Amino acid sequence: MAGVGLGPLRTMGRQALLLLALCATGARGLYFHIGETEKRCFIEEIPDETMVIGNYRTQMWDKQKEVFLPSTPGLGMHVEVKDPDGKVVLSRQYGSEGRFTFTSHTPGDHQICLHSNSTRMALFAGGKLRVHLDIQVGEHANNYPEIAAKDKLTELQLRARQLLDQVEQIQKEQDYQRYREERFRLTSESTNQRVLWWSIAQTVILILTGIWQMRHLKSFFEAKKLV
Repeated sequence: MAGVGLGPLRTMGRQALLLLALCATGARGLYFHIGETEKRCFIEEIPDETMVIGNYRTQMWDKQKEVFLPSTPGLGMHVEVKDPDGKVVLSRQYGSEGRFTFTSHTPGDHQICLHSNSTRMALFAGGKLRVHLDIQVGEHANNYPEIAAKDKLTELQLRARQLLDQVEQIQKEQDYQRYREERFRLTSESTNQRVLWWSIAQTVILILTGIWQMRHLKSFFEAKKLV
């Protein structure tokens, strides 16, 4: 019976990665409401060396029309990003509508915070502001039409570039999952060791307490007999 070579297996592995790449999504859009100078933070799990782009726009609440309308240009929005170690990656003041970018250098949970430091919101919007936020991670942060125009790529070349970027992003995410599993394993081993030592300490304390009680009772009964 002829053996199966490694070539077909590698080809199947690449095809599986490409299939996963076609199904992967890295864009997250949402909106939320904040009050005057209120800070709203989000946690985003980001692999190592991954580009992140955030686009946002704000709307003010109109009391008379009772609808959200586009904010005035003078409204200020502050964006702050911290890595898993608590270090500030980005801290910058933007306008009522803007775009922020950063690249992760440490895998893990990144904290993205937005807040308005403008007092105009209290005057015109009754302290109510709606923020639309769209976060794009990895290859989804790339502007492929701009890349195609700059590098003069054909449609087929551009599609191949997209697939390669998606495969690279999936590999980064797999590395990040392995990193998380390794951290979880180390944490579990540390917890198990602490539980084991605590159980041993409790057993030793119980034994010493029993010995002390036996000696105490023995002395007590001996004293009673002497009396």
